[in-house]
Amino acid sequence: MSTAGRSWRGWLSRVPLREMWRALPLTLVRRLWRLLLLCALVGVVAGFGAVGFYALLDLARWLFLENLAGYHPLPPGGEAPLLISPATPLRPWVLFLVPAAGGLLSGLLVYWLAPEAEGHGTDAAILAYHQRAGKIRARVPLVKGLASAITIGSGGSGGREGPITQIGAGFGSVLAGLLRLGPNERRMLMAAGMGAGVGAIFHAPLAGALFSAEVLYRELDLEVEVIVPSVISSIVAYAIFAMVYGWEPLFVVPAFAFRNPTELLPYLVLAVVVAAGATSYVRVFYGIRDLFRRLAIPRYLKPALGGLLVGGIALILPEAIGTGYGNLQRVFDGQVAVGLLFAVAALKILATGFSIGSGGSGGVFGPAVVIGGALGGGVGQLMANTFPDMHLSPGAFTMVGMAGFFSAAANTPISTIIMVSEMTGNYHLLVPSMWVCFLAYLMVRRQGIYENQLANRFDTPVHLGEMLGAVLRELKVANVLACRPSDALFSVSEGADLRELSNQFARSNASSFPVLDSEGRLAGMILGRELRVVLGRGDLDPLIIAADLSRPAVTVTQEQSLFDAIGLMTEQRLDELIVVDPADRLRALAVLTRNDIVNAYHEALVRST
Repeated sequence: MSTAGRSWRGWLSRVPLREMWRALPLTLVRRLWRLLLLCALVGVVAGFGAVGFYALLDLARWLFLENLAGYHPLPPGGEAPLLISPATPLRPWVLFLVPAAGGLLSGLLVYWLAPEAEGHGTDAAILAYHQRAGKIRARVPLVKGLASAITIGSGGSGGREGPITQIGAGFGSVLAGLLRLGPNERRMLMAAGMGAGVGAIFHAPLAGALFSAEVLYRELDLEVEVIVPSVISSIVAYAIFAMVYGWEPLFVVPAFAFRNPTELLPYLVLAVVVAAGATSYVRVFYGIRDLFRRLAIPRYLKPALGGLLVGGIALILPEAIGTGYGNLQRVFDGQVAVGLLFAVAALKILATGFSIGSGGSGGVFGPAVVIGGALGGGVGQLMANTFPDMHLSPGAFTMVGMAGFFSAAANTPISTIIMVSEMTGNYHLLVPSMWVCFLAYLMVRRQGIYENQLANRFDTPVHLGEMLGAVLRELKVANVLACRPSDALFSVSEGADLRELSNQFARSNASSFPVLDSEGRLAGMILGRELRVVLGRGDLDPLIIAADLSRPAVTVTQEQSLFDAIGLMTEQRLDELIVVDPADRLRALAVLTRNDIVNAYHEALVRST
């Protein structure tokens, strides 16, 4: 062995590995491994779920659009069809009817098996996170995947984001239920499943993780607790999906770049256009949805009616139906005229409202990306003709328009910037993307495509309880007693009759009293609700004394927090507790009321603002 090798082995033998291992905080290590294992498991399930959902989408498209209708939509540059395209000629009348047939099948599936799977699934996942402790029924991911594949594959204008979000979130929720985890961990795994599904199917692992943390709120407020779990799950899910379908970005784009600050002026025009388009998208979508809700026909027939209207759009402009990703690829390649781009954007908004707003199953991110790309391409061509000396690239405007439109419509500027960059494999347009996304977001932030988004973390029940608990843990019982006069304790002796008890009840703000023995030691407590039963009955005055009404005292010490006190009140179903000396728990000091805790909490909030 060489001298270097002997030196290395000698140094290694001197390293106190055993002592280092013993010094590790085992609780922290166990939590870390548990987090990695759970999130990786969610990633595995979400990854294979994305693989299966993509296969269902392609199979439905091949069956409905290509075989039956003879319509062959182009795929995006980074994806290839799984099945060989048949030589079926275009049949316009079938293309008109196929979306209605898909809507009927989807409506029946959702109506009979899982009504919560209708519409765009991201909103349902957001609702489950905020209001339902992360609970999603086990059947929802399966029904959502199949119904969405039928809706989109038959020509419905929908995207992959909503279905895969609800699929991934459902898998995370089901796993948490099988492992009997608490609400916090269930929500964490649910959010991790959302990020994993989006990151996998859009070839955007980082953006998927951030999307699950950002989409929960309208304001720029991230759910930071779910970022790390979502990153872990998204990495695993993306790796599985890419091993099956390839590692290339979703779109193939030229090497766009930003090198001229004066280009920000034309991009400002784009920001205004996509903000106006996003506003129209949201209003039209929910206007159509509300219209369909008022229709007096069976619920499962509404997606079929919506599909029939989509079929009418297909006869006018087939590019406006389906996912539209292949047409967006043509825009990158500069093969679409300005008039057609704006027509695609307008009819795509209508087609999405008819497909998903009618009760069909699908996402709203995919259509938003296509609409934003069409608007961006159209504005880019107009700006290039208006400012020929700037040598603007309409394809770059297409890419920035994709990000800006959805940022405004969904209130997710941060994750959308990264998502479009990952979907296109181009990170050289970050500056104009940031410029357009945040300007458009600020213009449209009062509304959004996701109704169940809350304003910020202060509005969610999840964190409201956490913030309340944090304040109450900081406040001690001694803080309440310090604001009282020293003679504030109203007590009674064990031998006190009803008249004395009545006098004490009238003098005190509390409705319960400590009962003291002959030596002044705590012997019990009398509850106000029990005292009211016998007060006023003169015939009982000589018969009942305080000892007869006394019950074991429930006590807290000055050193305990108000969080402990309110928990004890809830557990014992009391509104007052007896405060005792920590050194002598038979020495009563005061009565702590629920109102005292509320006032102390309010004063703490006032001092902090």
